[in-house]
Amino acid sequence: MQATKQRINERTSQFINRQTFSLNLESRNGILVALMKPACVIGFDGGGTKTTAILADRKGNVLAEVSGGPSNFQIIGVEQASELLLSLLTQCCEKAGKPSSEVKAAVAGLTGAGRPGDQQRMREAFSEHARKLGMPLEYAAIESDARVALEGSFKGGAGIILIAGTGSIAYGKTQEGQVFRVGGWGRVIGDEGSGYAIGRDALNLVTKHLDGRGKETLLTKLVADRFGLKDQEGIINAVYRNNFDVASVAPLVIEAAGLRDTESERILNRAAFELTEHIRTLTFKLEGATRAPRQKIPLSFIGSLLAEQTLLARIAKHKIEFSIPQITVVRAQASPAFGAVLMALRLMED
Repeated sequence: MQATKQRINERTSQFINRQTFSLNLESRNGILVALMKPACVIGFDGGGTKTTAILADRKGNVLAEVSGGPSNFQIIGVEQASELLLSLLTQCCEKAGKPSSEVKAAVAGLTGAGRPGDQQRMREAFSEHARKLGMPLEYAAIESDARVALEGSFKGGAGIILIAGTGSIAYGKTQEGQVFRVGGWGRVIGDEGSGYAIGRDALNLVTKHLDGRGKETLLTKLVADRFGLKDQEGIINAVYRNNFDVASVAPLVIEAAGLRDTESERILNRAAFELTEHIRTLTFKLEGATRAPRQKIPLSFIGSLLAEQTLLARIAKHKIEFSIPQITVVRAQASPAFGAVLMALRLMED
């Protein structure tokens, strides 16, 4: 009797072990299947006029790219910005023939997202809106547009970007991945070398010329012809009552300097000096933080005032490379939206 019970127990144990092994195998296979499921990431580069989205696979291969309207949530609000981003996500998936459920990570580099509090506010709204639409993302992050531009410019590697559009800012990254910033203090107390600063200096010269207390400048005629601002009343009303875009005068300064207007040349040289100081300071920070031997640091120009080899870009390049020999100006390797893709891939890895 005892022997019979022992044989029954042994068979029972064997059966349980087989079932347990089978369940474990099924569980392991389930995990393997989950890991092998296709997954995509999406990166956004959004500003005040345009937003670009890129969908990519796990290896960083671009599957689709689409563009839409503005996504500056500081102006249009977090709800409307979220709607736009998720609309672009859907368009990318449709273009690539992928279900939105395969998008596991999203990183959006947005204008106005330079502060942690603003990033969190936008991320919460974006994630909540995605859940409501049945697109729960496993990973989501909001970064500044400058941050994703830095990643895109050197495809995740080390280097410096100098941005000069309406505002100005410089970002740098060491080989170890540390990120530093110089500038970006806004037009009231900073943004030296920016479109706003150049436009403000230009209008200052025009007002002095109109008063008779400043030197003659071609800018007076260009501002009058382009914007209809010919006298004190017109300029004051435009700037102080009608929210005139001061930065829109900057291209006229570049045009006048190209025609050898002395006062305009002085403005551009002063702007180039300020931008050079951004890079000089950032170079010291990068070299002080890295353990790598001193070597050439790539610098990429970004923004309307430095793109397309403008006169300001040529002056700034000369000043920077002449006075900071470890800097070499190069073209960006990839777009800011692709930089956001790289950051999304990194989120999945972490």
